[in-house]
Formats: sequence, C-alpha cells, structure tokens
Amino acid sequence: MSSSPVSSTSAGTFDKPPRPLRRLTLELFGIVALKIAALTLIWWVVFAPQPKPDVSPAAIAQRLAPTAHAPSETQP
Repeated sequence: MSSSPVSSTSAGTFDKPPRPLRRLTLELFGIVALKIAALTLIWWVVFAPQPKPDVSPAAIAQRLAPTAHAPSETQP
C-alpha cells in the first residue's frame, strides 16, 4: 500500500512570499540607515576636523621666538 505524505497546509500558501518578513526587512534597513545618519551627524558636530594651523615658516619663527619680558625689579 503506497501513501503519499499529505501536508495540512494548502498549496495556495506557497505562491506568495510571506509579507511580515518583507516588512521586517524594510524596518531593519530603515533602522540601520537612521543609525548611520545619527552617527554621521554626531561625528560632524563633535569630532569634525578642526582648521589646520598656520605652518608657514614665518608663523613658526614667531611661535618659537623668545618673548620680550619686562625687566624685573630686583629685591634687596
């Protein structure tokens, strides 16, 4: 006696992909995109590159030159 395995689900349910999985995928991609945007915004506000210092030879010479001090009074 031969019997074929019979499933309790109907054949019509295999035609369509499950909709909750697609919705979950879109929600997860949306969350990831929002997190990337938020981290980019935080980096731009907090860790944005500062303006580069003046590294011309004249600026370096002025920075390294000794400062002129006022003559100090001697204590007896």
